[in-house]
Amino acid sequence: MGSKQLRTDINYAWPTAEIAVMGARGAVEIIEAKRLAQITDEEERKKFIEEKEKEYREKFASPYQAARYGYIDDIIEPRNTRFRIIRALQALATKKQTLPPKKHSNLPL
Repeated sequence: MGSKQLRTDINYAWPTAEIAVMGARGAVEIIEAKRLAQITDEEERKKFIEEKEKEYREKFASPYQAARYGYIDDIIEPRNTRFRIIRALQALATKKQTLPPKKHSNLPL
């Protein structure tokens, strides 16, 4: 929902979160379209998709990967969510945001 690139202050994720632009199944169907077209057996196709989905989640959509690259601040357990949010809001209560001055005014059109 938010990211450091959108200037959010604090980003948390649960261990089960999926940090990705699209779901694993859709990504696999796009990335592996040529291989999937070659597989005729339905069971083999299903097994291949499940294997690639798991690989995609581990390599790209894992919150641990996102934390490693600094996209999220911490991975928290669901039972600690309330405590961590309260602590973050307390830390941000006195925040003062200074934005650079605007170069141009809003001209009435």
